[in-house]
Amino acid sequence: MSDKPDTAVPTFEVDVDPRLLEVLVCPVTHGPLELDRARGELISKGAKLAYPIRDGVPIMLPEEARELSE
Repeated sequence: MSDKPDTAVPTFEVDVDPRLLEVLVCPVTHGPLELDRARGELISKGAKLAYPIRDGVPIMLPEEARELSE
């Protein structure tokens, strides 16, 4: 065992209705989104943003999104 704190992202697999994923687009680029189940986010590669999913509901507000690093 290591004495270092675990800095890994907590895994809490989320599920989103596949039909919802088909119609959702990034509000900034109007491009496609990818589901990151492990982080509970919808990823917009075009906008370099990750939109959170809270209680199964995608929060599609740019001001709530996390900026992705290169």
